[in-house]
Amino acid sequence: MKYDIIAAGILEALGGKENISAAAHCATRLRLVLHDESKVDQKRLDEMDEVKGTFSTGGQYQVILGSGVVNNVYAEFTKLTGSEEMSKDEVKSAANQKLNPVQRFVKMLSDIFVPIIPAIVAGGLLMGLNNLLTASGLFIEDQSVIEAYPGMSDLAAMINTFANAPFTYLPILIGFSAAKRFGGNAFLGAALGMLMVHPDLLNGWGYGGALADGEIPKWNIFGFEIAKVGYQGTVLPVLAATYILANIEKFLRKRIPTSLDNLLTPLLTIFITGVLTFTFVGPLTRSGGNLLTDGIVWMYETVGFIGGGILGALYAPFVITGMHHSFIAIETQLLANLRRRVDHLSSQPLLWLMWLKDQQLWLYYS
Repeated sequence: MKYDIIAAGILEALGGKENISAAAHCATRLRLVLHDESKVDQKRLDEMDEVKGTFSTGGQYQVILGSGVVNNVYAEFTKLTGSEEMSKDEVKSAANQKLNPVQRFVKMLSDIFVPIIPAIVAGGLLMGLNNLLTASGLFIEDQSVIEAYPGMSDLAAMINTFANAPFTYLPILIGFSAAKRFGGNAFLGAALGMLMVHPDLLNGWGYGGALADGEIPKWNIFGFEIAKVGYQGTVLPVLAATYILANIEKFLRKRIPTSLDNLLTPLLTIFITGVLTFTFVGPLTRSGGNLLTDGIVWMYETVGFIGGGILGALYAPFVITGMHHSFIAIETQLLANLRRRVDHLSSQPLLWLMWLKDQQLWLYYS
C-alpha cells in the first residue's frame, strides 16, 4: 500500500493542511480536530477503499483505517501537514476548545459516569438474580426458589449483599471519578465519598422515617446544629461536593508552601469540604435530586405512556448528538431511589405498588 498517497488523498478530502488543527491516532482511527468540518469532502472519503468509515463526535473527526494501516498513514499525514505527532489526550484537549458550554457539560458528565457504569451494571444484574431466587410463583407455584430449597437462602442473601454494595457506596465511586475529572486528587474524592457514607451517620435510606419521627441525630457545635445524615445512593450531593473539593485543593496547593503541602492540603481540603457538605451542599442537593426524580415520576403518573413516549422519542436524537450522557446522573439517581424502595419492601400492598410503579417507569424510560 502506498501510504503517502492515501495520506495525501485523506488530507485533500479534509480541506487541506490549513484545515487541520490537531491530529493523533488510536489502534484503528485517525483522530482529527478540524477548523471547519463543512470543508470535508465526504463523498471522496467514502469512495476511498482504504477508508472504512468516518464519523464526528466530541469535537473530533475520526477516519477509520484499520489496525496497522493507521500507523503508517498517520506517519505520512504528519509529514504532509508539517505537524508534530500528538497524543490522544492532546487531541482531546484541542477538541474540547471547540465545544459549546452545553456540549462541555455533557462531556463532563460522560467522563464522570461512564467509567463507573460497569459497577452499576454488576449491581443491577445481581439484583435481578436475587429477585429470581426470591420472587414467589416465578418458577414454583405459590413459592419462591429459596422457600422450596431453604439451603439456597444464604446464597440469595449473599447475592443481595453484593448487589447492594455499588448503590450503598455509590458516593465513593462518584467521588473518585469526579475528583479525577475536576482536576483534584482522585483519592481525596474517594475519601470524601467515604465520609458521606460513614457508618456513624444516620443511614441515608432511613432519613425519611427519622425526619417524620423527629429523631435525626445532630452535631452541636457552639450552638450550631448539623444533621448527621449519610448520603448512601445519592448522586447530586457527591457531585457538587467533589467539585468544591477539587477547587479547594487546587486553591490551597498554589498557596501553601511546598514543605507543608503534603500535610496541610489534604487536611484542610477534607475538613473544609466536609463541613460545607453537611451544612449546605448536601441538604440542598439532596432536595434537588429528589425533586428531579419526583418530576420524572410525576410525568409518568400524570400522562402515563405519553410521558414515556416523549422521553423515548427524544432519546434517540439525544444519543446522536451525545446529549444522552446528561441523563446518566438522572438515571443513576433513579436507580438509587429504586434500590432504596426495594430495600424497604414489606408485605404492605402500598410498598409493593410503589416498587411496581418504579419498574414500569424504567420500562417506559428505557
